[in-house]
Amino acid sequence: EMDASFSFRMAQPEEWYADAQEGSGTDWFNAEIGVQLDGQKVNLLPVLLDHFQRNQDLFAPAILGQLQEDGHILVPLPDGRRLPFPVARLKLMLTVLEDLFEPKALDENGRLRLSRLRAAELSGSMDAGAFRWLGGDSLRQLHEKLRDFRTIRAVKPSPGLKASLRPYQQDGLNWLQFLREYDLAGILADDMGLGKTVQALAHLLEEKKSKRADRPSLVVAPTSLMTNWRQETEKFAPALKLLVLHGQERKQHFDKIKDYDLVLTSYALLPRDEAVLAREQFHLIILDEAQYIKNPKTKYAQIVCALQARHRVCLTGTPMENHLGELWSQFHFLLPGFLGAEAQFRRLFRTPIEKGDDKERRKILARRIGPFMLRRRKEDVAAELPPKTEIRQNVELTGAQRDLYETIRLAMHARVQEEVKKKGLSRAHIVILDALLKLRQVCCDPRLVKLEAARKVAESAKLELLMDLVPEMLAEGRKILLFSQFTSMLALIQKQLDEASIPYVLLTGETKDRATPVQQFQSGHAPLFLISLKAGGTGLNLTAADTVIHYDPWWNPAVETQATDRAHRLGQTKSVFVYKLITVGTVEEKILAMQERKRGLVEGLLDERRKDTPKLTSEDLQVLFAPLA
Repeated sequence: EMDASFSFRMAQPEEWYADAQEGSGTDWFNAEIGVQLDGQKVNLLPVLLDHFQRNQDLFAPAILGQLQEDGHILVPLPDGRRLPFPVARLKLMLTVLEDLFEPKALDENGRLRLSRLRAAELSGSMDAGAFRWLGGDSLRQLHEKLRDFRTIRAVKPSPGLKASLRPYQQDGLNWLQFLREYDLAGILADDMGLGKTVQALAHLLEEKKSKRADRPSLVVAPTSLMTNWRQETEKFAPALKLLVLHGQERKQHFDKIKDYDLVLTSYALLPRDEAVLAREQFHLIILDEAQYIKNPKTKYAQIVCALQARHRVCLTGTPMENHLGELWSQFHFLLPGFLGAEAQFRRLFRTPIEKGDDKERRKILARRIGPFMLRRRKEDVAAELPPKTEIRQNVELTGAQRDLYETIRLAMHARVQEEVKKKGLSRAHIVILDALLKLRQVCCDPRLVKLEAARKVAESAKLELLMDLVPEMLAEGRKILLFSQFTSMLALIQKQLDEASIPYVLLTGETKDRATPVQQFQSGHAPLFLISLKAGGTGLNLTAADTVIHYDPWWNPAVETQATDRAHRLGQTKSVFVYKLITVGTVEEKILAMQERKRGLVEGLLDERRKDTPKLTSEDLQVLFAPLA
């Protein structure tokens, strides 16, 4: 016998259970996890929350990870008894219910509000022998469908599709139809050039054929892709009644949007046409190049999140370019609440993965987003593509150009150190970027640097190398795409080409008529295409090219890959050679090293088999400003 005052009275659970019942609306559920004691159900969520607030260190991932799976944690119950909580069950709970420890997480009944997807995840995790699932069968069925999403049923393409889908494109159509069937949303993240547009069009045609699309669908794309969407819709899906909202004349069509199957608009026009689009009810919204909303605070992101639609899809070859926050922003548009609030996502995933190299958190995130992101690489699905060969062309700075680099490096490094000392590393980024910009400009051509001393340097080792390479390549019959992020550098190259009487075409952000230079290059009238990285890195199909030259490296490897994929894409029949011109020992070499680490972060998340995840450190600053050897 035990006296009521004895502080170590143990509760003996008869059963552990998990339950989720539909709350307000069909997309939210109220969940609880508990035990049955003396024939009564006891909700453990308020108990655990109170215990967490008193013992936060105990619930830290590092501490929990050290506990034995077959061990127990004693959790006090309201009646004074202590519940021996199995560590294995606790870890299982906390893997699914990170939301539990957010402020005001529980309602007045001590239940946790979860989105439909999170509730389905709960049903799958709890229904593994550790807990008895009391929730509805619909959540369990949804979890099973998400778990086995690769075996979703095949959908016969609509007769209105004037294209033969490759097997992986058929899989893409099946997946998009699966998302629609279960009222879900997702990211079609195939590599550039694998035909995301035609998969989306096939999906739209299927919706029209089934008469589910009784409202128009909206595609939002960069301005540079409006022509491409119009042409591909007219070519592959002529059955879709198309409205292009572009230019001043678009205003006369605002009252007729409901009369069309598909409406095209650009990100640039969203702020101007916000009121018009906000009053419409769309069947489907497709964001092409969805990285445009990677910052949730931008007007673009806020507007598209507020638009009304039954279904939502993102198309992008680069679902994450720099950090995990960009992924959160896209899912905030697609499935609000699925990845939690932004601050919660940062605490649970961004910080542990990006700064702490937490492989377990990365695995959890990859598993969570897996069913809602379909990503295929060219090398895996497009065996018909010819090989791509990357060649690094090293350039040695000499003479006055080398001296200029060292002079600017020393001066800018001192300035950066002073700024970091005064404001801290995180608040000195403007000075750091300015310093790095000047160093990169010296590497390209001293004339780019807006300093009196730079104007006196006539040497440019990289430009000299380029003017040796290009005539030789053209003599071999090569068709060349030449990318630089500096339009002023392209102007200097133009001058050299004119002096050498080498024909070329040009595309920058100032180019109004993009179609003409593309047609001239594709038809063979000009063998060399000068393209600014920002203006021509996406939305171009330049399969006449067999050679790509990156005059200067860019921090983000995905941007360079996108540019290269203007040539290395479906329809290409020739081997593609990619040249990167790199000045040895300079900041450009350091950029290449950082590219590899950034690429590793993206691949590490999207491929959870990868064992290494990169971390950026403050030492990078010293590396970037290292002296020439």
